[in-house]
Amino acid sequence: YLSGLLRTETGRSAKDHIYGFLIERAKTALLNPSHSVSEIAYTLGFDYPQNFSKLFKSKTGMSPKEFRSQN
Repeated sequence: YLSGLLRTETGRSAKDHIYGFLIERAKTALLNPSHSVSEIAYTLGFDYPQNFSKLFKSKTGMSPKEFRSQN
C-alpha cells in the first residue's frame, strides 16, 4: 500500500526514495576523507562494499572514489 501511494504522489517507488536517501548520505560521508569507502558502506548498512560501490555508480555515474576525488 505505502509503495503504491508513494508512486502515485511522487512518481517514484519506495526503493527509489531509499536509494536516493542512501546516495545523499553517502555523498556527505565521502566528503570526509577520514573514513574509507568500505567504512561508509558498512555504516550505511551494506554487507559488502562492492554492492555499495555498484549502487553508487549506477545512481551517480561515478564510483565513490571518483566522487571523492572530484569534491
